[in-house]
Amino acid sequence: MSYHLRIAMPVRDLPRSAEMYRRGLGLQLVGSFQNHAGFDGVMLGMPDAGYHFEFTHCSKLEVPPPSPEHLVVLYVPHADEWEGLCASMLAAGFRAVESFNPYWGIRGRTFEDADGYRTVLQCASWSP
Repeated sequence: MSYHLRIAMPVRDLPRSAEMYRRGLGLQLVGSFQNHAGFDGVMLGMPDAGYHFEFTHCSKLEVPPPSPEHLVVLYVPHADEWEGLCASMLAAGFRAVESFNPYWGIRGRTFEDADGYRTVLQCASWSP
């Protein structure tokens, strides 16, 4: 079986969030929509990746704060690429934060966006 993963997150400021993730992770616009039953959205990803992010905004929804354990974890196997992504996250406006779970600080760094969502960049290859 093969799946494609969409990570959907409601945000308070759609253009700001889209730009942060585009710049921070080097993602590309793969789709967008406006006023779909009151929702606007932007989808960012990479053409051949098995995942993409969807950020949505609805004026009728107050965006609840996520817990420090709501994480997106990206495994980056090459140290030079990992270091570059960490620098890009900071330049894009993410804050470096201490991980709530110390496991993620062993070989990774945690970044928080303006809505409190956290992304961990793990300097490692993923293996089950």
